[in-house]
Amino acid sequence: MDQGAFTADGCPVEVYRLLPPGDEPGIVHAAVPEGASILELGSGVGRVTHALLELGHPVVAVDESPEMLAHVRTESVCSKIEDLRLGRVFDVVLLGSHLVNTAADADREAFLTTARAHVAPGGRVLVEWHPPEWFDSVRDGRGGRLGEVDVRLDEVVRDGDLLSAVVRYSAGEHWWNQPFTCRRLGLSALHAALAGAGLAFERWCADDRTWFSAIPA
Repeated sequence: MDQGAFTADGCPVEVYRLLPPGDEPGIVHAAVPEGASILELGSGVGRVTHALLELGHPVVAVDESPEMLAHVRTESVCSKIEDLRLGRVFDVVLLGSHLVNTAADADREAFLTTARAHVAPGGRVLVEWHPPEWFDSVRDGRGGRLGEVDVRLDEVVRDGDLLSAVVRYSAGEHWWNQPFTCRRLGLSALHAALAGAGLAFERWCADDRTWFSAIPA
């Protein structure tokens, strides 16, 4: 296996440099005002960040991995999301990468609390999540191609509301494995988690319900 640099939570940096931005920047751009300032929590290498900059949004990128942030071409802050205290607010706080589905309830609460603390009055938090039906559809071998990277899920294991699997990436002669565990949230659990952080569900931002917005309660 081609190792390269990995983040503390097991993300292969080189893979994220190869992955295209996908639909995420367009979804975010359509859901927020023109030129809205954005705080991106868990930005990685700037896959989405740079596309949002090109769409006219000033973005501050936050990630705990200096290896990831070395590739970001805008203001960046190296910090764990739960430790972030910028003393600034933004029109939009972005919590992507399905971070709200983290296995630990305390981490989910901390992520959402940080988002709430940094959103301006009248602003919104945009969240990417795995809707409940996604958990029903996951099977070994599921995958596809993203840009020049082939992606496949293997070793899928379910344990109550938890789902664990290994993402296998390959590009040319190189390949990487990334294990993960995520938690299924029903709508009532999601709304409760938002309320606990001082947020309220606003609306779905994608037809497949993979993105939604929340506003200060």
